[in-house]
Amino acid sequence: MSSLVDLGAPVAFTDAKPQTTITSAQRWVLLATVLGSIIEWYDFFIYATAAALVFGKLFFPTFDATAGTLASFGTFAVGMFARPVGAFIFGHFGDRVGRKSMLMFTMLMMGLPTIAIGLIPTYESIGVWAAVALVTFRLLQGIALGGEWSGAILMAVEHAPKDRKSFFGSMPQIGSPAGLLLATVVFGLVSH
Repeated sequence: MSSLVDLGAPVAFTDAKPQTTITSAQRWVLLATVLGSIIEWYDFFIYATAAALVFGKLFFPTFDATAGTLASFGTFAVGMFARPVGAFIFGHFGDRVGRKSMLMFTMLMMGLPTIAIGLIPTYESIGVWAAVALVTFRLLQGIALGGEWSGAILMAVEHAPKDRKSFFGSMPQIGSPAGLLLATVVFGLVSH
């Protein structure tokens, strides 16, 4: 009778214990991925707050108030739908070029459109091109967020000790609620 397991084969036992301490380099990677996610989500949510409160009036004044607000939420949706595209693009280049350089690029790619959105002339100045610019910059922000967030999680897990991979992978997830809280506080302070 043949068996798939050879009972006569020697079994190797090791006394190796998994790494339980976190090195300084691993702490820095974890901190960087968490802070990067917080910054990216902050930019994303500050836009959402502005879309709800002021963008309808500034970029869609020819619509009634409800339709203008819905149109500005539509520009927010553009960024949400662009996230998987960013994950695909930057996942590919992160594997080829390196995650660190791609994470830095996505942060720049999020920050510059955020500044540009603040500098876009309103509908009164340039007409429909204001909305076109808003959607374009929002698309760039969505692509950047998709690339940064997925890349941050991968980088955190790749640098984690073997027994802490789940913990490291979960930490960049703090970026979303922390970014929302930060955006709410900042917008609240600015509105006063």
